[in-house]
Amino acid sequence: MIELEKIAYAKSFIDKLANGINPIDDTPIPEGDIANNVRLSRCFFYVSDILRQVIENGGTVPSNQSAKVRKQDFCLSQDVRARLLVSERAITVSDIANNLNSYIDLETTKKITAASINDWLVSVGLLEIVKLQNGKQRKQPTVQGNEIGLFLEERRGQFEQYYIVLFTPDAQQLIYDNIEAIVAFKQTKKQQRI
Repeated sequence: MIELEKIAYAKSFIDKLANGINPIDDTPIPEGDIANNVRLSRCFFYVSDILRQVIENGGTVPSNQSAKVRKQDFCLSQDVRARLLVSERAITVSDIANNLNSYIDLETTKKITAASINDWLVSVGLLEIVKLQNGKQRKQPTVQGNEIGLFLEERRGQFEQYYIVLFTPDAQQLIYDNIEAIVAFKQTKKQQRI
């Protein structure tokens, strides 16, 4: 018996066990028997599917191709950058990140995050981190940040009020114009941690 035949034979036993049939004599497995346990049956179906994939793949374990693809860092072509739309209203950094990420292939490219954008804004002096009286911290625009179009807005949550940083159209354009610098800053920070 060649290897694939052995695997197919083993799969036939697993299939019978998964369906509550004794693979030796093809009789139903009694209700109270451990081999007729629903959790074991699910495991048998799972193993059967893996064996099916091995058989279909010529005797080797199939690889998950998407897991092997190393995603490239966030990047936009000049053509895409020319099509970026600035919102007429002030929006959050998360809205900006979501807009940017809508232009990339998420299977092959890493997302840009709101945190990456904020970190860069802190590094260039447009946002600062301030410690609040309650011990928490928040990011807020510096004087230079206000000048380019960053501002705080008070919001009311379920339990307390809070502030968010909003980006005017000019501030949004500043982010779009500096995408490469933001990605480079993120890479530098990552390398410093290694």
